[in-house]
Amino acid sequence: MNRRIPMVACLIATVLSSPVALAQEAAIYSGADRIHPVWARQAMVSVQERVAAQIGLDILAKGGNAVDASVAIALAMAVTLPRAGNLGGGGFMMVHEAKTGETKAIDYREMAPASATRDMYLDANGDADSKLSRFHGLAVGVPGTVAGMQVALDTYGSMSLADVIQPAVKLAEEGIVVTADLADSLKGLESRLKAWPSSAAIFYKDDGSFYEPGDILKQPDLAATLKRIAEQGPDGFYKGDTAEKISASVQKAGGGMSVEDLANYKVEIREPVTGDYRGYEIVSMPPPSSGGTHIVQILNTLEGYPLGFLGHNSAETIHLMAESMKRAYADRSEYLGDPDFVDVPVAELTSKAYAADTRKEISLNMTTPSASIAPADLVPYESNETTHFSVVDKDGNAVSNTYTINFSYGSGMVADGTGVLMNNEMDDFSAKPGVPNGYGLIGGDANAVEAGKRPLSSMSPTMVLKDGDVYLVTGSPGGSRIITTTLQVILNVVDHGMNIAEATVAPRIHHQWLPDVLRVEEGISQDTIALLEAKGHDVDLKDVMGSTQSIQVDKENGFLFGFSDTRQAGAATLGY
Repeated sequence: MNRRIPMVACLIATVLSSPVALAQEAAIYSGADRIHPVWARQAMVSVQERVAAQIGLDILAKGGNAVDASVAIALAMAVTLPRAGNLGGGGFMMVHEAKTGETKAIDYREMAPASATRDMYLDANGDADSKLSRFHGLAVGVPGTVAGMQVALDTYGSMSLADVIQPAVKLAEEGIVVTADLADSLKGLESRLKAWPSSAAIFYKDDGSFYEPGDILKQPDLAATLKRIAEQGPDGFYKGDTAEKISASVQKAGGGMSVEDLANYKVEIREPVTGDYRGYEIVSMPPPSSGGTHIVQILNTLEGYPLGFLGHNSAETIHLMAESMKRAYADRSEYLGDPDFVDVPVAELTSKAYAADTRKEISLNMTTPSASIAPADLVPYESNETTHFSVVDKDGNAVSNTYTINFSYGSGMVADGTGVLMNNEMDDFSAKPGVPNGYGLIGGDANAVEAGKRPLSSMSPTMVLKDGDVYLVTGSPGGSRIITTTLQVILNVVDHGMNIAEATVAPRIHHQWLPDVLRVEEGISQDTIALLEAKGHDVDLKDVMGSTQSIQVDKENGFLFGFSDTRQAGAATLGY
């Protein structure tokens, strides 16, 4: 079994002391029999940003539940991880209540403004203009994060928004210590952010120079916005001064978002997509996410093969994974969209019968060219800089949350006077059927632009249940690769018997139908690549994929095991 660890040679085991707990960090070392995850007895958070992780753990230690901690984490990351954490974006939250055994999906995805039209991103020649859908006022969807956090607290939380937002207010007002990761990202995105004076004034020094590691970055306008939300609830964002400033900034940039669009934003609580995989229950996000549907679809297809026997990341296993992925992404291009606007055949796509038919199309020896794969005839008829976190509390309640402003720092535009970075989520619509978006994903009429509609997403906050109890909480950023990244964590645990640390660091692969390329991380052996190429795969070694934040529950022995992906710096899994 190949257990080469991408980007990690050795980390030294440490024990972090906090006012609330001892949180044991992972000891990762090459050449050992096992790679050890973080462990705890009662509660755990796994977050892409360390300061926000500690805030979430503190909330849990004070008696807050998983949802209270999750909202505090999300709001804190709007300050500490501005490239992905947000107030000006949206996302999905899966919530499992231990007492009732129910799991629900909170959809706080952005919505298209009332002024949006099907052809709004086409130029005079009828071609899609990516600048309009990515770096323009027209790129901004109506944000859902603030409303989503309030609905989560109202429905499942035990603390008030005013309480859980206070750490974020303090961070914005007093400043955060600039990390090497933040400094590097601001340098790398200089041209995007400095295109907007309102953004340049916040993220660069007065003379235009860069913030360096160890500097203090204060965000007073964002602090004022957070205070209004603390005092007025979501009305402090969707109405009044903040809403007027957001609308004015978007319209000045050429968009059409109005104060009425902000006031009319609504959150939906939906039923999750569910499936069964080798005796485990898979519970994931339904449309307008494509993630849950296609994770279950691919798992159903793979269930017919003895992956554990074939071996982790063997040529045979990777081949079967890639062929299953291709067919799911082909279906995504045709059928997935906002269920409030189109009929999405989730039951058909996730049925065992459909998976059995799919397996009949897959050759064990040769790849099927993507050009010959079409979406099935069914009746009835995303960014690297997203971020994910997972939380489990002492009572067994769990949250899996993925949210985003799409590209790194979204559109790059801060709404003047608010400190709020605005998303460019409208690029996730199909600007023109058959034309790829920023992640190379093809879309059709089901995901066409329409007023009030939510763009299709790949975000896949997911839970795996065992005998009705939470067994695994996971998810990832990564645009189009979110689905396959989350899928492989599940396969690594269920089929290959890995602990959550091993499941996280193992090399990943990805195929999304078009382009017809099998993407692999470093760590897949050259012999395996040669065997895949002999089967007809066009293998491309690319940068690392995803940044999973996962928690595994060992209920029988009373342990929580967690791990933050080593592929991106600054993440932390903490517990007590």
